[in-house]
Amino acid sequence: MESQIRDKELWPDGQLKIEWVRQNMPLLGGLEKRFAEEKPFDGLKIALSVHLEAKTAYLCKVLAAGGAQMYVTGSNPLSTQDDVAAALVHDGLNVFAWYGATDDEYHSHIRSVLEPGPNIIIDDGGDLVHLMHTEFRDLIPGVIGGCEETTTGILRLKAMDRAGELCFPMMLVNNADCKHLFDNRYGTGQSVWDGINRTTNLIVAGKNVVVAGYGWCGKGVAMRAKGLGADVIVTEVNPVRAMEAVMDGFKVMKMRQAASVGDIFVTVTGCSEVITEEDFLLMKDGAICCNAGHFDVEVDMAALRRMAADAKPARKNITGYTLRNGRRIFVIAEGRLVNLAAGDGHPAEIMDMSFAIQALSARYLVMHRDSIGKKLNDVPSEIDDEVACAELAHWGCEIDTLTPQQHRYLYGD
Repeated sequence: MESQIRDKELWPDGQLKIEWVRQNMPLLGGLEKRFAEEKPFDGLKIALSVHLEAKTAYLCKVLAAGGAQMYVTGSNPLSTQDDVAAALVHDGLNVFAWYGATDDEYHSHIRSVLEPGPNIIIDDGGDLVHLMHTEFRDLIPGVIGGCEETTTGILRLKAMDRAGELCFPMMLVNNADCKHLFDNRYGTGQSVWDGINRTTNLIVAGKNVVVAGYGWCGKGVAMRAKGLGADVIVTEVNPVRAMEAVMDGFKVMKMRQAASVGDIFVTVTGCSEVITEEDFLLMKDGAICCNAGHFDVEVDMAALRRMAADAKPARKNITGYTLRNGRRIFVIAEGRLVNLAAGDGHPAEIMDMSFAIQALSARYLVMHRDSIGKKLNDVPSEIDDEVACAELAHWGCEIDTLTPQQHRYLYGD
């Protein structure tokens, strides 16, 4: 099957990007050498749908070094980088993605990575797994299992599991400590503001920033906004998380209250219709909205387009919507993931940990293919510890270990 990308001649620029992240992803670098010797994926096909930029490309190359035949697509039409896709094709991988794909093109690309019959699925948001269970059920017997990268994807998997629909094992990569504690908090916290700041070129200090959702991603976004000098307001539906936000020093209120005072709105919930028509009508002239959740449904773009008297580009990656009351609302990256659609995503060092978890979880599936069962699986603590110890060693940090007496005191064995 021939790759489907925008321009194969862009590969030199993509290769430079991949080489840059390779220098800053030592955990994946170690796994690349290890996998090249072990060949844990020899003879296997891996279908991968993750935001297709340089760090993801390096993960693909690491898996390919382990013997995998890679079939790669992006998990968001606006996060695919065409030069990176070209670099992977130049290196012999199968890629089906381009920037700005229409909905039909996006789903065609997803189908293209599933049609060869994958043995392992690496998913970001659940689209591959969903399509496998609907349009490609005949290929399910060949699937050993899969790995899910995101909170949103895990929610979808849990719904499938409750309904008795999940037909193969899935590793809940996002639940691993070395993933969500660092990727979701520090990675999202930094990359969201990188995307906002490079796109708007406006100051954050002194502004009212409204963060919708106070999970690990929301905590990171709020923390970085505070560090940039903003007054932060948190909106939540979970009372415990709302209490956390208060004790972390943030104001907590309903979105309907926050709508009239916010200058910048960032949704980080994984839910839909978080900012709605009623909220838009209350917003200040010049309010900026963006989304850091997985899908483009948190800021109700359909409602905003319907109620706007006029819409036109205000700056690259910013659309201005003029309401009938004369106020303007600006939306970054069409309400899609701001850190990837308007930026380069999480820092390389953060994704080094996340993708090390991904790679080792995929290996775990293969090594335990006969015993793992058709269920949701947390990443084993041994994998978390392996990644954490490797990262600490890279940082030059040493930690204590329990003595046999301490171990017996704590665990009684």
